Amino acid sequence: MEIAKIVGENLKNARRAKGITQAQIAKELHKYQSDYSEYETGKVQLDYEKIVFLCKRFDITPNELFGFL
Repeated sequence: MEIAKIVGENLKNARRAKGITQAQIAKELHKYQSDYSEYETGKVQLDYEKIVFLCKRFDITPNELFGFL
């Protein structure tokens, strides 16, 4: 599995574990829900700032996000 899909799946799992909708997190990122959805499907890769923000927001480490447990 390519890294963007692994990250997307881990991102989706972390978001769901916190009980947050895609629309809610998209609003925090100043994005449309459909744009955020592309992160979770692996169609669009995250930039560094979004990685840091989302790890803090979902209380996960970058290692967890990238699947390096």
